[in-house]
Order: sequence, then C-alpha cells, then structure tokens
Amino acid sequence: MLLLMKVKTAMLAGTLAAPVLAAALAPSPPSHGPDGTIRLASPSFTYRAAGDFSRGGRPVEGPLRELSLPADLLVMKRQVTVAEYGRCADEGACPRVTVLSGAKDVPVVGVSWHDASAYAAWISRKTGVTYRLPTDEEWTFAAAEKARDEALPLIDPADPAQAWIARYEAESSRERPLATTPQPGGTFGTNSKGLDDLAGNVWEWTDSCFVRTSLDEEKETVTNVNCGVRVVEGAHRTYMTDFIRDPKSGGCAQGVPPTNLGFRLVVESSRSVIARTVRSVAKLLRHT
Repeated sequence: MLLLMKVKTAMLAGTLAAPVLAAALAPSPPSHGPDGTIRLASPSFTYRAAGDFSRGGRPVEGPLRELSLPADLLVMKRQVTVAEYGRCADEGACPRVTVLSGAKDVPVVGVSWHDASAYAAWISRKTGVTYRLPTDEEWTFAAAEKARDEALPLIDPADPAQAWIARYEAESSRERPLATTPQPGGTFGTNSKGLDDLAGNVWEWTDSCFVRTSLDEEKETVTNVNCGVRVVEGAHRTYMTDFIRDPKSGGCAQGVPPTNLGFRLVVESSRSVIARTVRSVAKLLRHT
C-alpha cells in the first residue's frame, strides 16, 4: 500500500510539473513588462513576517527574515485606475463600485479583495498575460524603503502584551492624511525601484492570508490560517476582511484604519509557478 501511494504521488508530481515546465520554456517577458509593469531583480531583502505570533500564550513580534523571491518581479508602476477598473465593470466582469464617478486617472478605491481578484482575472483574459495580486512578501520587496517594519515596541520583555498596547496607541495617535480622496498617480512620490505611491492614501490588497503562529519550543507552528482576512499594505500594514470595500466599516485589526482600499498587480512568472509547485509537491511527499 505504501509503495502504491508513493507511485501515485510521483504521478501527481509529474502531472503538476508538466504544464509548469512548458511555461518555463515560454519566452521571457520584456524588461519593462506589459501595461506599465517594471521588472525588479530579486536580491535578498529583510521581511517582518505578517500575522499574529505568540510565545507562551503571549503576543510577540513576527520573526525578521532574510528572503529572496524565486524570480524577478514584474509589478505595476502605479495602482489600477478608475478608468481601467471601469472598463472591466462595463463588460460585466467586475462589480461596479460606487466610487467610479469623478476623475478617471486616479487610483480606483472602494474595492474589496474579491473585486481586485475579479479585475486580475479579467485583464489576464484580455491580454493573455497572467496578472494577480502580490503576496505580502512581494509587496514589501517592491516597496523597498517605503515599507514599514511592523516590529513591536520594546517595552517590558516580561510582559509582551504591553508592546501590543503601545503599538495600538501609536497607530491610533497618527494624524490622518489631509487628503482623504485618492490623488493622481505620483502625488506621493516614486520609490527607489521606480514605483509610485506605495505609502500614499491608498492601501493595497495583497493575496496573503492572515496567519496565527506559535513560536513555542524554538519552532514555528501555524495554528490558524484565515483566508477570509487578507494582508493590506500602505502607510502601515493591517488586515482586512476580504469583502470589505470601505475600511471605516470594519475589518481593521488595530489602530487607524486605511483611508482607501485599492490595488496594483504583478505578472505571474513561470519561475514563480515552478517554485510554488515544487513546494506543494514537497509538502505532499512529506505527508505521504
């Protein structure tokens, strides 16, 4: 029986690998990519893990890691605009949101994770290029110096809960942006990698799920994965329920809620597909 299971697993691995290897042989996208995307080479970078971490039942900061992406990242220079999202809505492929009136060259806001995912699926069908929302790791890499380290303040090592209280107070005391309506592209500057408005008044959906992890006994143990809540990035990191369109209506984990919810997309690369497939197959083999 064990031998039969291993044979089936190997066959599954081959089935998964076939389309991936075909994709790998496809021509590489141009250096600037489709639709205004920019190709970012992927050296190692520092990343503070997102989610809820605990040790001994008490909250602690997420681990700080050195990461590198499995392939170069093709990411939109700016956020998807009202005009672009409107074309998807006109074709009935995206839900029509209430904020599509007014200026057309500003980032679309008032969109949920589901709305953003619908747009990614639509533009992929229209262009033949596979777009998707970035992971939180990819967003952090692309944001570079615009990404905030979400480390907990150092208060009292014997009482980590005080650090969470301190961070909540720090978040809540922030001044809200003077401009609450989305601003034209470039208003909040360009980062060192050539991307616009990564820390402006529009927060961006990522594809990363909210994860709870225990750090007891010197190892990481995931205790809960909630994909009904996604990581949102902007002037600070937060977490939003995936159907939320207006941040003020709820879904913010802590502190000041985002001013607006919008998004930018990345282009799926064949190397990324390969890396994810290899990880999935390896996980499957470990449990066989």
